[in-house]
Amino acid sequence: MAKSVKWRSFLRTTPLLLILGLGGVTTAVTLGAPGLTLPSASGGSISDSPKEVIDQVWQIVYRDYLDSSGDYDEKTWRQLRRNLLQKSFAGSAESYEAIRGMLASLNDPYTRFLDPKQFKEMRIDTSGELMGVGIQLSLDKATKELVVVSPIEGTPASRAGVLSKDVIVTIDGRSTKGMSTEDAVKLIRGPEGSEVVLGLRRGGEIIDFPLTRDRIEINAVSYKLNTTQDQRKIGYIRLKQFNANAAKEMREAARSLEDQDVDGYVLDLRGNPGGLLEASIDIARQWLNEGIIVSTQTREGIRDVRRATGSAITDKPLVVLIDQGSASASEILSGSLQDNARAKLVGQKTFGKGLVQAVRGLSDGSGLTVTIAKYLTPKGTDIHKNGIEPDVKSEMTEKQLKDFTIEKLGTSQDSQYVEAQKILTKKLKLN
Repeated sequence: MAKSVKWRSFLRTTPLLLILGLGGVTTAVTLGAPGLTLPSASGGSISDSPKEVIDQVWQIVYRDYLDSSGDYDEKTWRQLRRNLLQKSFAGSAESYEAIRGMLASLNDPYTRFLDPKQFKEMRIDTSGELMGVGIQLSLDKATKELVVVSPIEGTPASRAGVLSKDVIVTIDGRSTKGMSTEDAVKLIRGPEGSEVVLGLRRGGEIIDFPLTRDRIEINAVSYKLNTTQDQRKIGYIRLKQFNANAAKEMREAARSLEDQDVDGYVLDLRGNPGGLLEASIDIARQWLNEGIIVSTQTREGIRDVRRATGSAITDKPLVVLIDQGSASASEILSGSLQDNARAKLVGQKTFGKGLVQAVRGLSDGSGLTVTIAKYLTPKGTDIHKNGIEPDVKSEMTEKQLKDFTIEKLGTSQDSQYVEAQKILTKKLKLN
């Protein structure tokens, strides 16, 4: 009994973190977990660690899960618990498989179990920094080779002379043939001060680059000043993800462009998969002086409404670029700007990920992400599986997509940006 009380107390006191994003990313917002009155285990002891973690996962779902698929049945869920706790598990590996099978019955891709290694890796992307060498990778569609998109300025890769378009053929002597970008990143990342050797093909020559891993700050925002033919100054801001640095970087970008006396802004959310809830709210407040930003609703119908606070940096005209890769936190931001008539949306319908997950650290270092709420736009629109429609539709042709590179973003060779700039210029002329 003492053991059961101990881990139930653990569930009550462990911070609950909110997730908004396709890949399961977290925010540093802590929510209180209420005291629990839990069903007793019918048969089977949970005093051993494997069963303990199984029951922790079960209890979190039982208490907090918001069913969006219609596949959750409380009676079936209770029976599943009884069945699992009557079984014997040789160790963590077996219990983890049982947990994954249990969660699969929910038919919810966002409610998932992460073993200790996966849980640790998931938290890296939201911190705004990581240990690595400072390169952005992509997989060449034609050759299936790993290519350096660009080295990040001031990082070990940049200082060593790694260049854009370099092909990564080996990592510590291991061939990258058939390797995914995710697997390559895992090999390149490592403890600060440790060394990794990248074999890079440049032209017809393969060069080994010994690189010492360092703490790399991840820039969520890039920006520049564009000038139209009629000499209008347009501030172009690209927001790549909602990490821990995003709001700060957005504020710096907007203030820098304001100091340059821009006439209006284009905010690019294309391909932004989401991230931290608080980052999306903070950034919305930088563009909105009043109005609702977003509301979240639990399975009990409890709504939490977040509003603007009169702290907008600028009220100059704004156009937002969106596409199918704009998801979750990107949809919160674009939806709030659209519903409050603060901006026109240009591009394609967004992804349609309107569920909020919580991430729990479990007693053995593993973790759980579980759907706990849905979010609604200021006008009450539930965008899950529906997405947000742009005010002006704009799509790239197959040829444009084939020839498109990251360097063309926010330029005259970016047809969606050109459309956004056209709309912004028209609005400026009317003002």
